[in-house]
Amino acid sequence: MSTQAKKKALSTVVDYAVIVAMAALMALNYQVFILHNAFAPSGINGLATMIQYLFNFSVGYFSLIINVPLAIACAIFVDRRFALRTMVFTVVFSLILLFLQNCVDMSRFIYHTDDGRSTLLAPVVAGTINGYIYGMTIRHGASTGGTDFIGEFVHKKYPSYSMTHVVFGVNVVIACLSYFVYNYNIEPVALCIIYALLTTVVSDRCVHSGKQAWKVEMITAHPEEVSQAVIRELHHSTTIIQVEGGFTHQGRTMLICVINRHQIVPMEEILSRFPDTFACVSMVSETVGNFRRVKRR
Repeated sequence: MSTQAKKKALSTVVDYAVIVAMAALMALNYQVFILHNAFAPSGINGLATMIQYLFNFSVGYFSLIINVPLAIACAIFVDRRFALRTMVFTVVFSLILLFLQNCVDMSRFIYHTDDGRSTLLAPVVAGTINGYIYGMTIRHGASTGGTDFIGEFVHKKYPSYSMTHVVFGVNVVIACLSYFVYNYNIEPVALCIIYALLTTVVSDRCVHSGKQAWKVEMITAHPEEVSQAVIRELHHSTTIIQVEGGFTHQGRTMLICVINRHQIVPMEEILSRFPDTFACVSMVSETVGNFRRVKRR
C-alpha cells in the first residue's frame, strides 16, 4: 500500500472514530438535558422528542425509522459518502440512546427542571453541546441526519435554493408545535428558539475553527524587503501585483498575504519598519489548501 493510500485510510478511520464519539455524546446529551425537560430541540429530533413526551415512544426508535430510509435514499440519489457516514452517526446515536434509556440507571445525572431548577439551563447546555457535535460531524464529512437529508434532496433538485431555508422552516414548525404539546405554554417555544440559536452559532464556530485567517493587502515602495521579511519571520509568502495610484498615477507594488490570526501583531511590527507602506487588513472566513508555512527546497 502506498504512503498516500495509508494516509487516506488513516484519515477515514479517524473520521469514523470522531463520528461514533459524537453520536455517543449526543445520545448522552439527549438523555441528561433534553428528554426529561419540557422543551423540544430543533430539527426532526425535536418532533421525535415531542412524540416521546406524548406517547412514550423512544427518540431512538423514531430516529432509526426516519433516518435509515432517508440515508439509503440519499446514498442512491445524492451522495453515497455523506449518506453512509451520516447513517453511521444516526444508528450509533439511536442504539446508545436506547441503551441508556433501558439498561443504565441515569437518574443521578439527569437534569430535571420540574423540581424548581432553571428551565433555561437545559436548552443552553444542550444547544451548546449539540452545536459542537454538529460542527465536528460536518468537519468529518457527515451530519446528524434528519433535516440535513431533506436539505440534500432539495439542494440536488434546486441547486440555487438554500438548505438554510429548509432547516429554518422545519425549526419554525417544531417551535410552533411545542406550544400545543407542552400544555399551551409559550416557554417551550422560547427554549426551542434558544436551543436552535446556540446550536447554529456553536456549530458554525466549530466548522470554521482553525480555518479563519487575516488577509493583508500592502501598498509599498519596498516590495522585495517587505516580502522577504514576511517569508523569513512569518513563514508565509506574498503575491506581488503591479498597481497604479488613482491620484498621482504613479506605479506601485501591492503585496497580498494571508496569515494566521495570531500573526497579526508580528505583521504590524514588520510593516512599522517601512513608514511609507500602507496596508489594509480583512478577515478571511476560510482558507482552502496549505497556507500555513512556506516550503523551502
